[in-house]
Amino acid sequence: MTQQQPIKIAILAMGGEGGGVLADWIVDMGEGNGYVAQTTSVPGVAQRTGATIYYVELYPEAQAQADGGRPVLALMPLPGDVDVVLASELMEAGRAVQRGLVTRERTTLVASTHRVYSIAEKSAMGDGRVDSAQLLAHADKAAKRFIRFDMAQAAEDAGSVISAVLFGALAGAGVLPFSRAKFEATIERGGVGVKPSLEAFGAAFVRAQSAAVEEAPMDLPAAAPQPKHPAVRALVERVQRDFPASVHPVLLEGVRRLIDYQDLAYAALYLDRAAAIAALPSNDDHRLLRETARHLALWMSYEDTARVAALKTRSSRFERVRGEAGVKGGQVLAINEYMHPRLQEICETLPAGIGRWLMNSSLPRKLVERLTQKGRVIQTSSLHGYLMLRTVAAMKRWRRSTLRYAEENRRIEEWLQRIAATAVQHPELAVEVAQCQRLVKGYSDTHERGLRNYDTVMAAFQRAGAGLAPATLRELRDAALADEHGHKLQAALAQHALA
Repeated sequence: MTQQQPIKIAILAMGGEGGGVLADWIVDMGEGNGYVAQTTSVPGVAQRTGATIYYVELYPEAQAQADGGRPVLALMPLPGDVDVVLASELMEAGRAVQRGLVTRERTTLVASTHRVYSIAEKSAMGDGRVDSAQLLAHADKAAKRFIRFDMAQAAEDAGSVISAVLFGALAGAGVLPFSRAKFEATIERGGVGVKPSLEAFGAAFVRAQSAAVEEAPMDLPAAAPQPKHPAVRALVERVQRDFPASVHPVLLEGVRRLIDYQDLAYAALYLDRAAAIAALPSNDDHRLLRETARHLALWMSYEDTARVAALKTRSSRFERVRGEAGVKGGQVLAINEYMHPRLQEICETLPAGIGRWLMNSSLPRKLVERLTQKGRVIQTSSLHGYLMLRTVAAMKRWRRSTLRYAEENRRIEEWLQRIAATAVQHPELAVEVAQCQRLVKGYSDTHERGLRNYDTVMAAFQRAGAGLAPATLRELRDAALADEHGHKLQAALAQHALA
């Protein structure tokens, strides 16, 4: 046995980010500069069906000869026994900390601060996102040294990939016994994408050396320009005049959203409803008004067929898809939308009377169900498909006459009445009632499940009355958001004898 230990490097990267290339660069650099090197990789599907751990160990060739043999290098990183951890995304850095690969005594952590949301975060019925600030705080506390910045943006700026940025940050960290020239020579030997890789490497090297820690900039919010349209300006002035300053950002965003969703009159109705909540008894922090205004704007902009069609045909969406697909000049992009409207969505798009008639009919209903039982593929990048969805989107002008509007408007009014009645006796409980709107979201089956859970929670609230503890209602809501099938909600209801 010898006291000399290998240099141990763990790389956590998602599929397609060049983690294997990064590991190969480190091995090539080590072998070209007097080191025995070994790399292994273990693919994983725990996060986004592609996260992989690459592990590299480097041992001096001269020391191996002095030892009289070849070193036995490990195949996997061990908790508490890693010198350098490279993470291509912030959640991967958090996973490295969770696995114990990052330690205060020895580990230099180099990680990108951008987020690629995990399947668990995306599929959560509520806001399932992990708090990035908490991830940064835990990683900073766990590591001996933590170098971080948005490496995905740096790669995009250089027209390269994030592996080159990580390689540059590793060089800038100065934790390996190799000069910058040796790092760059390794990239040049690769022979593929050398120029953009070197550009990304150089930028990352400078950032890693200039600041080991890069915090998010704390920019003061700029004053929003006054809108030019007189009616819009009047709504903005109403918010600034009639509501507390702490709630202005939420209300102004609500007004913007609802003008975009419907029209000026609909945004004015939103402010009328918010004004009624502002007049209720509440604590001095205006939390009830802020939470109600936020969730009211979301509920009033429910996703019907017209809204979905409008979102799918926006120029900003086409630009976003082109950017994500990496479409270059002269290339043609085809976008296929998979749509399968159910009878219920069709009925809800019709005028209320006709929609109810069709829903309760026999032969006409069966005919519509037969014609719509198979989904359709609509190519929104084609003129025909685009015009078809734009026609559906234009139906928003008749939204107030539809069956869906009548049903949603009734539910919104009932919800606001519950909030008002509860606020008189228990403002904190009224806040929890307002936040129950989180259960109602999406469209089609997602909306149906959420609405079912919302009705179940509200029925339990009605049975318990204003004597229900705010924490209990919060627990019921969280249980409904944790399980789309409602099993956890039923268990929570039974636990509190509210079933």
